Amino acid sequence: MEKKPYSAGAVKMSFWFMEFRKVVELLAAGKTLEEIKEMNKNENIFGAPTAARANQIFVTVSGRIRTLDKSFVEVFQRSDVAMQKIFVLVSSLAYDSLFFEFVYEVIREKLILGADTLTDSDIRIFFKDKSLQDERVAKWTAATLKRLGAYYKTMLCEAGLLDKGKADRKIIRPVLSPTVEEWLNTHDMEVCVKALNGVR
Repeated sequence: MEKKPYSAGAVKMSFWFMEFRKVVELLAAGKTLEEIKEMNKNENIFGAPTAARANQIFVTVSGRIRTLDKSFVEVFQRSDVAMQKIFVLVSSLAYDSLFFEFVYEVIREKLILGADTLTDSDIRIFFKDKSLQDERVAKWTAATLKRLGAYYKTMLCEAGLLDKGKADRKIIRPVLSPTVEEWLNTHDMEVCVKALNGVR
């Protein structure tokens, strides 16, 4: 997967599962992303409260979808909701390098060690390490880092990898379907499989 510059833009984003599924359905029906962009502009297909939010949802969801080979559409449609959510998560990891590194370095490591709890201190340590490695992260405020941490927890919870605890969160190891795991492995996303399965 391509490594992108670290960004804190995710504080404005969400999991957007229904929106992702809507775009996939339209792609399967023969629409292009450009056509879907126009539909969203004219018809507010996501039911967003403002035009700016509708555009932000489309930009993010389409950006995530572009990280996946087009063949994922058929596999996505044949998958159950749990596996569809894994596709949303994987595309989000490919779209956001810092989020990917969090899952790969923190969640994967805990799964390998058999630790099943994610704490706020785990998130703080991750960001402290990244601030020492990257000047951009070092300039982010404590409030921004707190919001990013909350976003990471929300994403993993929505994807089914964390419970809804208020403080410490229980990590739930996902069970990838053979079809989805094979698709990921054959489309240059083995690192995501390792991250989600908790293997070295």
